[in-house]
Amino acid sequence: MSPLYCHGKPRPLLLLLLLAVTLTLLAAAATAEDVSSGTAPFYPSAEAAAAAHCEGTLYPELCLSTLADIPDLHKKPLPDVICAAVNRTETEVTTMSANCSAYLHRRSLTSRDHLAVMDCMELLDTTMDELVATTADLQSPSAARRPTMEHAVTVLSAAITNQQTCLEGFSYQKGGEVRRYMEPGIRHIAKMVSNSLAMAKKMPGAGAGGSKPSPSTEETESVAARQPFTGYGQVVKGGFPRWVRPGDRRLLQAPASGIQANAVVAKDGSGGFTTVSAAVAAAPANSKSRYVIYIKAGAYMENVEVGKSHKNLMFMGDGMGKTVIKASLNVVDGSTTFRSATVAVVGSNFLARDLTIENAAGPSKHQAVALRVGADLSAFYRCSFVGYQDTLYVHSLRQFFRECDIYGTIDFVFGNSAAVLQSCNLYARRPLPNQSNIYTAQGRTDPNQNTGISVQKSKVAAASDLAAVQSSFKTYLGRPWKQYSRTVFIQSELDSVVDPAGWLAWDGTFALDTLYYAEYQNTGPGAGTSGRVSWMGYRGIISASEASTFTVGSFIDGDVWLAGTSIPFSGGL
Repeated sequence: MSPLYCHGKPRPLLLLLLLAVTLTLLAAAATAEDVSSGTAPFYPSAEAAAAAHCEGTLYPELCLSTLADIPDLHKKPLPDVICAAVNRTETEVTTMSANCSAYLHRRSLTSRDHLAVMDCMELLDTTMDELVATTADLQSPSAARRPTMEHAVTVLSAAITNQQTCLEGFSYQKGGEVRRYMEPGIRHIAKMVSNSLAMAKKMPGAGAGGSKPSPSTEETESVAARQPFTGYGQVVKGGFPRWVRPGDRRLLQAPASGIQANAVVAKDGSGGFTTVSAAVAAAPANSKSRYVIYIKAGAYMENVEVGKSHKNLMFMGDGMGKTVIKASLNVVDGSTTFRSATVAVVGSNFLARDLTIENAAGPSKHQAVALRVGADLSAFYRCSFVGYQDTLYVHSLRQFFRECDIYGTIDFVFGNSAAVLQSCNLYARRPLPNQSNIYTAQGRTDPNQNTGISVQKSKVAAASDLAAVQSSFKTYLGRPWKQYSRTVFIQSELDSVVDPAGWLAWDGTFALDTLYYAEYQNTGPGAGTSGRVSWMGYRGIISASEASTFTVGSFIDGDVWLAGTSIPFSGGL
């Protein structure tokens, strides 16, 4: 390689490099001052401002082009810059939604591809809501910005997940042709949201280290991917995350006979409704107060959807195995995984207690979801979820499960929410011949997403049908569904069913360096780590301080929203 200097004079390339470095350093210094003070920064130019704001994003060229035409960019504070980027993303979402609608009506589609396009339209609609929520968070007064920035990071994480879910709907039969049409626009939106998320992580209150500029792209991908959950550092009150309000806590813990239900569902006609779906449809939209639907003992053969307008709903049954909601949609018979759920919940602040949700399709039908949750601040107490492959779809946003039983075979707790399963029982069932069981398959696709699965103080064991033939099948704690998959098992009892390796690769070396898997203070014959995998992303037994970032109080801000639900929980280790 020839030297940069010739005859004592710098070459033009060096001048450009020096200029770029100078602008970046000035921009970084201005960003640090801007973020810490909340005031408008000083940048020497719009180019320097763009360099600062886009530093650490995964798609810097797209970021620079997104910010290029923002008037007076170098005079705007970071929240305004992110709002402008989010507004541009909203335009892309609107365009993509219109394209989906046009494609839906102009093309001859298979029934499954038709469902997948409908899934995309629903997910784009949800993404729009999350982008609007982000701008509202960013426009909040600076004194209230910490909790709103936590929320902004959460909803932007979910918005990225939505795009991936859309594309996954075209993984079957002839879906490849439709995916080729959809993918460029969907991925473009995901990248734009990713850049906004990276910028939002620089804001105070956006998570651990949120007040510091993001590292370079290379550092983000290789280092941040291996860091624990960002955490919210909240204090647990009364054994619950605080976001479970006191009134909700009483509802979840009180005897059913002492709770005044707003609606009653009964198979025998003794209630106001004979189906759960009818009771949900009759519930008030966007309710500010808790609306309780009591579902009497019985088997309800139906698919139930709690849409985004049905907020603050609660399902209350007569007990696991007594109140059962059951259906059998599955991918073999033409459904998408997303649409196969027996119960799907999107409306925020949802609660459920004392019931069973089952997908009875059977192991030969492959992906068949019992419960899908994309509802923020949702909690489930003393519920059971029964299926085989993909039983519990913890799709997105913040979720808490306490004293629940989950039955399945392959990837039977999966998704990309921030989910804590506490004092639960995870039972692996007998799979098909030549199959292995995997308890979890976490789907984090972006190192800035504050998502993952935390299994705490739970029992990990074999169901009765597997226990008798346990030696004939291998069973693992998890495998990396996506690039930055993140899962921990802490203070749990791991039965002998768990393979000594602990974790299973997804496909060759995919994600083995970028995933984050860890264990802490587990007990039982399956808890030994001497035979565990040696992947770079496997952290082994972590310290107490690192493990604490995966708890209810730190990971899902549970001490805030669970405190009112009456679901008991431990906020820390």
